[in-house]
Amino acid sequence: MKKIVSVIAISSILAAGLCANEIEEKESKSDFYMAVKAMATLGSSIDEETTTLKGGLGKGLGIDLGYEISHGFSVEVDGTYIVNTVTETEIATGISRDLSASYATSSMDFAYRYMATEALGLVAKCGYEYEFEKIADINVDKTSSGFVYAAALVYEVSEHMAVLGEYEVTTIKGPRGNSAFAGVEYSF
Repeated sequence: MKKIVSVIAISSILAAGLCANEIEEKESKSDFYMAVKAMATLGSSIDEETTTLKGGLGKGLGIDLGYEISHGFSVEVDGTYIVNTVTETEIATGISRDLSASYATSSMDFAYRYMATEALGLVAKCGYEYEFEKIADINVDKTSSGFVYAAALVYEVSEHMAVLGEYEVTTIKGPRGNSAFAGVEYSF
């Protein structure tokens, strides 16, 4: 009888341990994450043959879908949509007019996250992006590509959620310019 009680007791302890471990694994976060970000483009100027195009402060939204490969290294697919005002100035006359512009970008990035404290992380990103620029009033409807570099601060408010601020530099020459982001990241 003692053997049966011992086997039942040991089996119960092992079963409880396995159940607790399985519950703990289900509650821990996976390697997939998503960030939803509000963004502002800071604008830039470019000279065309007869005009100068100067981008204003653009506003838009972005989303990052990422997967942590190992030890802070991740791969991300990003997308953004921005609208802003571009001022066209004729070089010869100095006459200006405001134009409506839109930009859609998509990129593939590699990122590294270094956790400076338990909750605060520093992120560095680099990648390659495609940009779809449309300024209807001057028949601009083109695609450009280039490299993108970014730095971010991430503050984890819970195991699955963090807030972030990011600054991004692009090598694509155009009136959109560089971007600043603020958003929320969710780990699945």
